[in-house]
Amino acid sequence: MFSVKKYFTGLKSFDWVLFGAVFLLVCFGLAAIYSISISSDQPDFGNFSKQIIFFLIGLGFLFSLSFFNYHYWHDYGLIFYFAAAGLLVLVLFFGLTVHGTSGWFNFFGFNFQPVELAKVALIVVLARFLSQRASAVKELKTFYLSAALAGWFFLLVILQPDFGSAVILFLIWFFLVLLAGVNKKYLIISILILLFGAALAWFFFFQDYQRDRILTFLNPQADPYNRGYQVRQAITAVGAGGLFGRGLGFGSQSQLKFIPASQTDFIFAVIAEELGFLGVGLVLFFFFLLFYRLIRAAKLMRDNFSVFFILGVSALLFSHLAINVGMNVGLAPVTGISLPFLSYGGSFLVACLILIGVVENMLIRNRG
Repeated sequence: MFSVKKYFTGLKSFDWVLFGAVFLLVCFGLAAIYSISISSDQPDFGNFSKQIIFFLIGLGFLFSLSFFNYHYWHDYGLIFYFAAAGLLVLVLFFGLTVHGTSGWFNFFGFNFQPVELAKVALIVVLARFLSQRASAVKELKTFYLSAALAGWFFLLVILQPDFGSAVILFLIWFFLVLLAGVNKKYLIISILILLFGAALAWFFFFQDYQRDRILTFLNPQADPYNRGYQVRQAITAVGAGGLFGRGLGFGSQSQLKFIPASQTDFIFAVIAEELGFLGVGLVLFFFFLLFYRLIRAAKLMRDNFSVFFILGVSALLFSHLAINVGMNVGLAPVTGISLPFLSYGGSFLVACLILIGVVENMLIRNRG
């Protein structure tokens, strides 16, 4: 039964440093989205307003779930998993197609991307599975079953096709089974199989724009005004910021619309140009603080499910961060991966805040 007194007592164990890092990262993202919104004669604050709404919704989930007993995630994890799988199937037939990918549902002008829910569900079900088989984690059967849990989601997302999100799902699984202590031989074999599958996909499954993104990564200067345009402009913006940046609303690359997808894929380049090395340094510091508190939280847990769940959250956020920043500086192919807490996109923002809320509940209950 809900008790206000019990709730506020529990908040004494709330990790306010973790929450503060998340809150400040979102503020950086909102500032960048606002800056981009004013870069025209008739400013459009639609995305900025939507992001604030999603942030408030996410905060509601975060604080609600910090009180909600996290053991329910363990007990009902399979139901959540199959519900997410069902949405991934439905979106293939009834989803909104954007840039060749059928990955969104539209509700009253707001787009919902079920793959973000699938990432949360995969973390929950893998944490549940690995915690139940901790004594048999090195067995081949455990490895196969964990791969099957992730592989079903992976294939459904590839069919959209959403290569970037499929890579994230693979990395969540890979990091979790690696940290769980599975036989490294199995991981090497799985990577070889995946590379073979990728080679087949290149010739028989990938669409032209997906091949172009990979070719652009390998040689962005080969076609700088077509395939390499995004990468070239992002690198230019990152380098133009200098130490202190040009100021919010004064970045030539972002304000003159030279950076495509500036509110989503390349928001890091906008921050680098307008806030400079100092702004980027602060963003990366808050991410460092976020991961430090997550790893610290994992060490405080008294049950395996909590440990694997927090490690899964860390794997998700780190994979997004590494790939997105890599995209912006030319070290990774452009795969449409968002920067956690900063990029425009309500589904991913709310999903991330939900995960942080569950981690906070784990801290409250394990400290109590």
